[in-house]
Amino acid sequence: MVKLSDIFRSYGKTYLSKYSKSILASHKKAIYDISRCRTPAMGGMVYCCKKCNEFHYSYHSCGNRNCNACQNDKAEEWLEKNNSLLLPVNYFMVTFTLPEDLRQFARSNQKLFYNLLFKCSAQSMESLSSNSKYVGGKPGYLGILHTWSRKLSYHPHVHYIITGGGLSNQKKQWVNSNSKFLFPVKALSVIFKAKFRDELKKKSPKIFNQICPKLWTEKWVVNSIPVGNGVHALKYLAQYVFRVAISNNRIIKYEDGYVTFRYKDSKTKLWEVMKLTTEEFMRRFLQHVLPVGFVKVRYFGLFATKNRGVLNNVKELFGEPMTKKENKKPLKNKSRIICCPKCGKEMKLVAAAPRGWQYLRPPPDYFLQIIKETEQLP
Repeated sequence: MVKLSDIFRSYGKTYLSKYSKSILASHKKAIYDISRCRTPAMGGMVYCCKKCNEFHYSYHSCGNRNCNACQNDKAEEWLEKNNSLLLPVNYFMVTFTLPEDLRQFARSNQKLFYNLLFKCSAQSMESLSSNSKYVGGKPGYLGILHTWSRKLSYHPHVHYIITGGGLSNQKKQWVNSNSKFLFPVKALSVIFKAKFRDELKKKSPKIFNQICPKLWTEKWVVNSIPVGNGVHALKYLAQYVFRVAISNNRIIKYEDGYVTFRYKDSKTKLWEVMKLTTEEFMRRFLQHVLPVGFVKVRYFGLFATKNRGVLNNVKELFGEPMTKKENKKPLKNKSRIICCPKCGKEMKLVAAAPRGWQYLRPPPDYFLQIIKETEQLP
């Protein structure tokens, strides 16, 4: 199976030599880490079967959040943690999308535009939530930034899961919204566009003046759909928290300077195949690498960290027990069990090599000597 890391190892140096002066530092780091993931350059663990003199080399992962081999195990933990926030009410998924004419500016100024996307969309929902015509209270909602389409094209938007109702402005009772309707998306779109325009003009007049004024008169896309009790919607969003733009099982082949991968068409729901030059494939992938330290999941309203005490009070209104802080000690990592390919018995850990150690695969006699020395210790 072709892996993303294989493509980066093969073409990474060429890509960097061509674009190193223009690409972001976060992109360079992604190329560096992914191309070295689970290779001798990352160091690792060496296991041995004393009976058969067989050795197994287990290399460390790079840990980069853009590596598709390093993030899959964290989704379940995140989902369990955030399920505890949910209240026994109806939920909606609201999506805010940056217009196509803004994307070229967003791609070059990611931190600015992504922060504005979060800030302005959250404030837009807050302004309508406080209106008694729709909610008349403070809801709980969380947003997740998503930047790619199934073809790896650049499509920045934020998905929110938001309670269908909120704590009343008097903070004494819960007020439910209509179970099938939360906000008028046309009004929400107008508010979002106005807030984004004003904030961008304030934060960066230089960029604002480069944007065609016609953009501020066009319609912006905002969607809102009911999603029941929120459990399935949260599970759907969890895949965007730790997954990257493409998984290894979607890459079909890499040969003759081209990468072929499959994607599911959003309209027909059928699997299609796309073939790109390696350079274009890497460019598409790297445009989804987030700025270093950027937080792609954010909490607002009752779900905001500062309001967790209020959230507990709301749960009591529904007859749910107050959420207590757990003081559980983290579980210690158990040693990975490696079995010998010849006799099937458990192999023993012989050595641990740090990153950069150039001799992770020395002759077996070297490790046999380590075993003898270890066995002679009192």
